[in-house]
Amino acid sequence: MHVTGTLQRESWDARVLPPVERVRPGLWSIPVPMPDSPLRYVLVYALELSDGFGLIDAGWDTPEAWQALCDGLAVAGAEVADVRAVVVTHIHPDHYGLAGKVREASGAWIGLHPADAALLVGRYVETEQMIASMTDLLEVSGVPRELVPDLAGSSMQISSFVRMAPPDRLIEDHDVLELAGWDLRAVWTPGHSPGHLCFHSPSRRLVLSGDHVLPRISPNISVHTQQIHNPLADYLESLSIVEHLECDEVLPGHEWRFAGLADRVDQLREHHRARLDEVLVALVAGPLTCWELTTKLTWSRPLEGSTPWLQRAASGETLAHLVLLESRGEVTRTPGRPARFELAEKPVS
Repeated sequence: MHVTGTLQRESWDARVLPPVERVRPGLWSIPVPMPDSPLRYVLVYALELSDGFGLIDAGWDTPEAWQALCDGLAVAGAEVADVRAVVVTHIHPDHYGLAGKVREASGAWIGLHPADAALLVGRYVETEQMIASMTDLLEVSGVPRELVPDLAGSSMQISSFVRMAPPDRLIEDHDVLELAGWDLRAVWTPGHSPGHLCFHSPSRRLVLSGDHVLPRISPNISVHTQQIHNPLADYLESLSIVEHLECDEVLPGHEWRFAGLADRVDQLREHHRARLDEVLVALVAGPLTCWELTTKLTWSRPLEGSTPWLQRAASGETLAHLVLLESRGEVTRTPGRPARFELAEKPVS
């Protein structure tokens, strides 16, 4: 794997916003800032069409993000009124948040996978049930009682960066987008969200990977009240789906462009193999709750003192690894409030 977005990487190292770039004919990369986030910005991609522009993702709904999107389109010789489509990789606020405002300003259609579209109301409008379910999940996970309310409601602050916008079109796996001059095919890659989509252009040998494959970090794969089955198993299977796509360059939702998709997929698999091993080693000493285990694992920044949202994400990610190990028969769960996990007994040979 090697970096192709060299200006993006240099800007990251300098802790400044990267420039708007013409990636190749008809394709622009527009960095849109994210408030109070270690990710710093989301990369919106603007595609030149015969009658305007299409966007892949949109950014947060903040004045700063809106201005950055408008300024970026101006560099490309356009304005928001020229946007004909907003294709959203997934419903997280940094990708979906401004889609509604763009539609209001331009009449563009919004596209989303049906699995994510089904979650919109419960995530951004009628949120009481989600908070109640998250409270229950955190209690079962063993999160200390005094932390539960802040962690359960942490996504409500982020949801303020979203302008609720039901999609006009549902994009299914293998659909070819109706964007004149482009042959972008949808690739359903659940894991980071149930309806996450990547987009592959065979003719241009490009993959727009959203948050599914990032060049530096692994995306958060969490058990969530809206994603309660086995998201890590889904994610690992989805990595295999994109691994062999023919492409010369990957355009991710964050950080910088890169080449070597198969190599990066191998690195992400190895990351999760190492994390699963770390979980198993921690359980050698005896049963643990999900939260107890979360505090024992290695994180890129200290868990204590981090924001409630990051703490909740860490707990959900730990639980995703436990659920995968449970599905493989390597870990067993003792139900309760909290539930406890321990190594499965090995069968006597």
